[in-house]
Amino acid sequence: MTDILSSAPPTGSRRTSIDVEPLTCTIGAELRGVSLADAARDDDLFAEIKGLLLRYKVLFLRDQDLSRADHVAFASRFGPLEDHPVAGSDPDHPGLVRIYKDLDSPPEHYENALHTDGTWRVNPSMGAVLRCVESPPVGGDTIWVNMAEAYRRLPDHVKARIEGLRARHSIEATFGAVMPKEQRHALKERFPDAEHPVVRTHPETDEKILFVNAFATHFVNYHTPENVRFGQDYAPGASHLLTYLISQAAIPEYQVRWRWTPNSVAIWDNRSTQHYAVQDYWPAVRKMERAGIVGDRPF
Repeated sequence: MTDILSSAPPTGSRRTSIDVEPLTCTIGAELRGVSLADAARDDDLFAEIKGLLLRYKVLFLRDQDLSRADHVAFASRFGPLEDHPVAGSDPDHPGLVRIYKDLDSPPEHYENALHTDGTWRVNPSMGAVLRCVESPPVGGDTIWVNMAEAYRRLPDHVKARIEGLRARHSIEATFGAVMPKEQRHALKERFPDAEHPVVRTHPETDEKILFVNAFATHFVNYHTPENVRFGQDYAPGASHLLTYLISQAAIPEYQVRWRWTPNSVAIWDNRSTQHYAVQDYWPAVRKMERAGIVGDRPF
């Protein structure tokens, strides 16, 4: 299948009834002249937005008059919503997770790392719809990364080296790390480490995607005669390779950065992106609400 972004319309052009403005050459577009509350109830409008999401990987909208019920209804058009085992969800709107950072949040607690949501699940998230409730006067941006582009631009010898590799992804080693041992072990029992291909195929676009992130702990099938002559090749050799692959998400040419305002919304395809919430705004307040969508098993 051809590269979807290569056929993107030029900046400011009008391909459909929605005003679409690409934000970078590789990822992201801002949509204007559309209401997500309407899209939650309009099949044609939703289909148009979904097509744009597959093209641009993350979509942004401002000034959305979106109730929590509308938020959940729109996100549910993509598929069933998922709870988060640590963050929980709104009791009146299952699947709507409140991500509130306020003065009660310790300033030394880290906000984020470059990641793909839920790769510690057997079925990682398909995507998410994130609404800004309250934003800092400055700071608190979010960055998204095109991991199909990251794979496409890997050197050929690296592509050959990682073909067929698989990696473990862990909630215990990330969210569980700050928990007491018993609680951490209970979390892992509920969500055993998941195993995913290092390069997955997007089920709708056929793009190859570099699919390792901050949740990935190690390769599970690296220790073979082809890769390992001496112990040094495996440890730290495999770790160095994994670190190199994870670091690709930090390349600015694959990124788009969004400044939040109240009632702005981001919709992203979690299968082909990573993201990072920038922690530069304390003691200002940042309140977000996210509806995550259940995904498929990567292949």
